[in-house]
Amino acid sequence: MPKLPLNFYQQHDTLTLAQLLLGCELVHENVEGTTAGIIVETEGYLTDDPACHAYRRQTARNAAMFGPAGTLYVYQIYNHYNCINVVTGPEGVGEAVLIRALEPTEGIDLMELRRNDAFKTGFERYRNNTIDATTADGQRNLANGPGKLTIAMGISREHDNASSLVTGSIYIRGPVLHDFDMVTTTRIGLTHGADLPYRYYIKGNRFVSRK
Repeated sequence: MPKLPLNFYQQHDTLTLAQLLLGCELVHENVEGTTAGIIVETEGYLTDDPACHAYRRQTARNAAMFGPAGTLYVYQIYNHYNCINVVTGPEGVGEAVLIRALEPTEGIDLMELRRNDAFKTGFERYRNNTIDATTADGQRNLANGPGKLTIAMGISREHDNASSLVTGSIYIRGPVLHDFDMVTTTRIGLTHGADLPYRYYIKGNRFVSRK
């Protein structure tokens, strides 16, 4: 399955992209191995949206959001967890799509190793202390949240504003999942813009972070 081309990111607005990315596959190739997962949940963030990091102005932290569509914006929350975003919209605008959850498809053993190593070093505070990817529940918990999936996929702040989804080692291919129903709802964990229906997920998919 080939990478999504640059014009895929350029020709759609942010909220349309947030929906079209569902069913596509996020892939990361590095020296440890290849990991991949189907995107099952996304959130859109617009420049006039009070929850968007680019809402007020451009800063060193959010500079990637103002770059060309198809760039990666990776930011850190709670001083521990990274979140991966696809930069969207025209250059200089400041919009992105947050990838919230994945259904693991490749490199599951490596995902499990990374998640368990993160727990051992104190970077995880989830209810299930360790992950056992040989069980259905273990696989479900590997990447069903934005902080979990970046650990499992080996994505860090080093990829922020330095990686292109077209030319880099992190890319999206697909779609690989078809014929599903989509749920549109409000986003999670926000104090501003909490009423905006900019969250999308695959209906009935057990890898979604929260129904």
